[in-house]
Amino acid sequence: VQLQASGGGLVQAGGSLRLSCAASRGTFSRYAMGWFRQVPGKDREFVAGITRSGGSTAYADSVRGRFTVSRDNDKKMVYLQMNSLDPEDTAVYYCAADANAIVHNIPREPRTYDYWGQGTQVTVSS
Repeated sequence: VQLQASGGGLVQAGGSLRLSCAASRGTFSRYAMGWFRQVPGKDREFVAGITRSGGSTAYADSVRGRFTVSRDNDKKMVYLQMNSLDPEDTAVYYCAADANAIVHNIPREPRTYDYWGQGTQVTVSS
């Protein structure tokens, strides 16, 4: 599967952005999907994930209640709605697909994921 992330940009603190990730090739509904972010000098960190069916989601503590992950398997899309953005959310955001996740599992380790998008920059100004 190939992944293409989009929707990043510059936003003021307290604002919102919606990231999108489009998948091509492969059977999208077979993949658990995750969103990760990375800032220079730090490891890539888990932000949110969603099971293959979309029935379950998981979030990092730092974003729970502010971010919402969703997917549309018919359109082969996964989304990350980000509200109440904070300058600490500034990072490059990546979507990723896990081809081997069991039905109800949402992996949080980057090394578990098989495919990655190119990343989209999110900058939150104070």
